[in-house]
Amino acid sequence: MTRPTRKAPRVYLESPSRKRESEFLARVQRSQRLHRPWVKAPATVQEFRDLVVRARGERHASFFVCTRETAELAGVINVNEIVRGLFQSAYLGYYAFAPFAGLGYMSEGLTLVIGEAFGALRLHRLEANVQPGNQPSVRLVSGLGFRLEGLSPRYLKIGGRWRDHERWAILAEDWPKPRARR
Repeated sequence: MTRPTRKAPRVYLESPSRKRESEFLARVQRSQRLHRPWVKAPATVQEFRDLVVRARGERHASFFVCTRETAELAGVINVNEIVRGLFQSAYLGYYAFAPFAGLGYMSEGLTLVIGEAFGALRLHRLEANVQPGNQPSVRLVSGLGFRLEGLSPRYLKIGGRWRDHERWAILAEDWPKPRARR
């Protein structure tokens, strides 16, 4: 299992806002081949603005993954359908943008988001649902310590088709706690 690195991350997290609207929509346009058939990213002005509004709701937390070097958008990570009470759980959704896919930016970003989810958001469980053929995503979650829990046939409708998804999950007690600085 890959543990969060001690070196300074190449990314930082930013709350979704309208200031990134044109950059976001351009990145989605350039990333269509990368995203198909795995994800349907917001591709219109209205879909983007809906994301910004949803990100401020009690049941969602969204993060733009940005590069430290150039401050460009490298990807998006959403903590969706946060359920409180006895459950303290949520679903993860994420996608990288071209040309940042496959370079480790999302791993670093997801490491930061998991820390937020198990820290400030006080969640106990995160679940990522991944299409079985999406090997980069399987490597991402398995490399961060998520466990495969099972297969959900025809779980999500993406690209007009109901698609099977593997359920990967991680619990707060399985996530490394940050070490105190000396």
